[in-house]
Amino acid sequence: MRTHVPDFWEHPEQAQAQMKKIKDLKAWIEGYEEIETLVDELQLSFDFYKEELVTEAEVEDLYNRAMKCIEDLELRNMLRREEDKLGVVLKINSGAGGTESQDWASMLMRMYLRYCEKHGYKTKIANLLEGDEAGIKSCTIEVEGDMAYGYLKSENGVHRLVRVSPYNAQGKRMTSFASVFVTPLVDDTIEVKVEPALMSWDTFRSGGAGGQNVNKVESGVRLRYQYTDPYTGEKEEILIENTETRDQPKNKENALRHLRSILYEKEMQHRLEEQAKVEAGKMKIEWGSQIRSYVFDDRRVKDHRTNYQTSDVGGVMDGDIDGFIKAYLMEFAADEEKD
Repeated sequence: MRTHVPDFWEHPEQAQAQMKKIKDLKAWIEGYEEIETLVDELQLSFDFYKEELVTEAEVEDLYNRAMKCIEDLELRNMLRREEDKLGVVLKINSGAGGTESQDWASMLMRMYLRYCEKHGYKTKIANLLEGDEAGIKSCTIEVEGDMAYGYLKSENGVHRLVRVSPYNAQGKRMTSFASVFVTPLVDDTIEVKVEPALMSWDTFRSGGAGGQNVNKVESGVRLRYQYTDPYTGEKEEILIENTETRDQPKNKENALRHLRSILYEKEMQHRLEEQAKVEAGKMKIEWGSQIRSYVFDDRRVKDHRTNYQTSDVGGVMDGDIDGFIKAYLMEFAADEEKD
């Protein structure tokens, strides 16, 4: 076994890549073994049911557990792209509409944090800009965990909220928007070329609402990168802010990591566009398009790409979005593989 070679850890980057491969294979083996155990138990319970030793409800419960396990492994099998196994940089921006949209952005932030918590993903807020009265104007969340990008890539787009606004004295129904941008979190095993000459840095004070939370030193960093698309020649300035820690060098390191993630995602998107052969009449998936509506009064959340919907609004806002993710992957992941 390679990990037992005496000099295995003398090359940290190669060792880390090898350990990730081992972890990935282990997940497949454990998933298969769990299914095998559940199927055996289901067969046994059915025999017991015929002898009236277990109830029909107990057999049905075991059947549902086995089916969920099989479906989860099938879903994982659809995530075969190189970037699917990476972590995620998830950025939420409030739309026009002031306090109402800023409150909606904070609700989405909580939804994703709860989703990650339920799935055992590690999260950290890299940057947070609070709203003027309530909510947030924007936030950037780093998510690390098994297949995090593969699952969360379906969340990229505009999310629409319809509700009776608590901020409107007339009790009118209001519509608010927030955009979610999902990019792979590049690790040390991914090579991305960054030109130092195209970078410039600013520093600023970062902190909370006042008092002891205000940072008296300029630990917040702002990175500007003058990017030129190598395929189209278009120029743009990539702006990244990081206020994650009180340590300026650490914040610079995190900002650079986010830059590498963005550059990697741009290259990845170009490859996808080159590969894409969308059939006539087939729904086109546009990054940045409106993907989902959350209608609180009608108790309905609907995904416009798959038409999957649920009346469990409270569950969705508490992070139960697996149904939407599964529906998206079942409909579109297979097409990605064909490209």
